[in-house]
Amino acid sequence: MRALLIVNPHATSTTERRRDLLAHALAGELSLKVARTESRGHAAHLAAAAADSGVDVVVVHGGDGTVNEVANGLMYRGVRPDVPMLAVVPGGSTNVFARAMGVDPDPTVATEQILEALAAQRVRTVSLGRADERYFTFNAGLGLDAETVRAVEKRRAAGRTITNAMHVRDAILQFFRAHRRTPRISLELPGRDRIDDAHLVFVSNVDPWTYLGNVPIRTNPGTSPTTGLGVFALTSMSLPHGLQAATAIVSGRTSGGKHVVRTDDVPWATVRCREPVAFQMDGDYLGERSEVKFTSVPRALRLVV
Repeated sequence: MRALLIVNPHATSTTERRRDLLAHALAGELSLKVARTESRGHAAHLAAAAADSGVDVVVVHGGDGTVNEVANGLMYRGVRPDVPMLAVVPGGSTNVFARAMGVDPDPTVATEQILEALAAQRVRTVSLGRADERYFTFNAGLGLDAETVRAVEKRRAAGRTITNAMHVRDAILQFFRAHRRTPRISLELPGRDRIDDAHLVFVSNVDPWTYLGNVPIRTNPGTSPTTGLGVFALTSMSLPHGLQAATAIVSGRTSGGKHVVRTDDVPWATVRCREPVAFQMDGDYLGERSEVKFTSVPRALRLVV
């Protein structure tokens, strides 16, 4: 079986020794080539080339952003039966998609899982989300989450080590800096009236939406990688309503108050903003958007699990 291992050498929790051990273990069972990413977007080009060259499986060792790039590279021609299988060895700080798919956070254990799954031919076909023309594996959002990602990326660029405490602190800061009195977003969903007073919109392809350490954060517990998208929105950003919603998603409750909009298994959602709003996808800040069309792409990728 031909395999390509795409490694992000700058991922948060990877080391040279661990990468060498990973490559050695995979090479013992697969006809393996190894490629290291050199810049943002490089993983997508490597995956696209692998999809065109007849590689059977692409193994990615990196964080959520690298996994997103690889998924987009594999899907650059759209859904097709000859796309290589995808396997993920966690290498980032959070690894949401891998963990949601049952991959062990420890890279050594994850590698053993992959080899066992390949030997047993355990492959799961999963859906992806798409925001306009770009795919996402676990979540995307406009508003508070994207503003937090933007703040964290600025700290990372300044040389700071990314931690869960940093994410929490920046989320709190962004909440109090947000336009909490004036809603900026309208949300269209199939089969219901347009919502014109949203402050933020989160769209999920899997559950959990993310993790805080070992704690799963669940905006849409009814979402799975074989169903449509989950959509979560807030129509009030007052402190009491914000705390009520935050408590609900940390505890995994499907309530959260009358100012929470939550729906699962939707084929599409359209977000329009009265002014450009921060946008993130799979934990990467992608600038500000005035409109985004989200769609569910069923049976998009074969995942080694």
